[in-house]
Amino acid sequence: MLELIDVTKDYQAGRGGKRAVDAVTMHLGPGLLGLLGPNGAGKSSLMRMVATITRPTSGRILFEGVDVVAKPDRLRRALGYLPQDFGGYPNLTGPEFLGYLAAAKGMTGRSARARIGELLEAVNLTEAGKRPLGKYSGGMLRRVGIAQALLADPRVIVVDEPTAGLDPEERVRFRNLLAELAVDRVVLLSTHIVSDIESVASDIAVLVGGRLLRRATPEALLREVDGRVWEVTVDQVDVAAAQARWVVSRMVRTTAGVRLRVLASDPPARDAVAVPPDLEDAYLAIVSGTTTAAAVRP
Repeated sequence: MLELIDVTKDYQAGRGGKRAVDAVTMHLGPGLLGLLGPNGAGKSSLMRMVATITRPTSGRILFEGVDVVAKPDRLRRALGYLPQDFGGYPNLTGPEFLGYLAAAKGMTGRSARARIGELLEAVNLTEAGKRPLGKYSGGMLRRVGIAQALLADPRVIVVDEPTAGLDPEERVRFRNLLAELAVDRVVLLSTHIVSDIESVASDIAVLVGGRLLRRATPEALLREVDGRVWEVTVDQVDVAAAQARWVVSRMVRTTAGVRLRVLASDPPARDAVAVPPDLEDAYLAIVSGTTTAAAVRP
């Protein structure tokens, strides 16, 4: 349904320019693709191009075989988009703001009111309906952003860091909602938070430095680091040296010392204990360049 072919985005072309996205190729059908990458990896630049906000410097983006640069309206009519920097009109209430956007999308008044009611309930904002957006917390505004992205029942949903500012309960609610929608829609979810992906995505892409380094199922990513994750306890004074020597995914202070979770091909110490890998280990191995090489499927 959605194809990215050698998509590249340069800013300020020339000696002082920056390549934000570097020849990314992906084919997307119904389902949820989790796009993982550290801050500055080029995720937002890629999402803006998919959402037809900006154009690629080179490469093509096709929706149902139609080039979205030459003919963007076909994708725009089918698109729900939540940008990372979403904001609303502070003097409008949530329903008024969503009603304004519904009118802009050509929805009738009756269908818009029904849909807005459903979405406010889905994002747990029904009780806040009479308050202006200027009185909303950051998390509440994010939930309004989620609602507007789903307003016209889109077939393609692009959400950039959607859970920023949400409390744990709301993050779970939204992840479950996206998982339901992804049954018959293309959902592209960009984040640097691994836990936002691991519970809902069966397809994961990792973007680092603008390049697509890996695309695979969670199970395949875990296999890449199987047998390479260890726990070892060190003295507090040795933590810095350990971090310089190994890739440390996390640490916990205990009465016996500092327990480190380490990525290494061989046991990092005689008393190191092998532990099952999780998705955060696999992601960190890719980002740090310590994972085994694997082909990137489109």
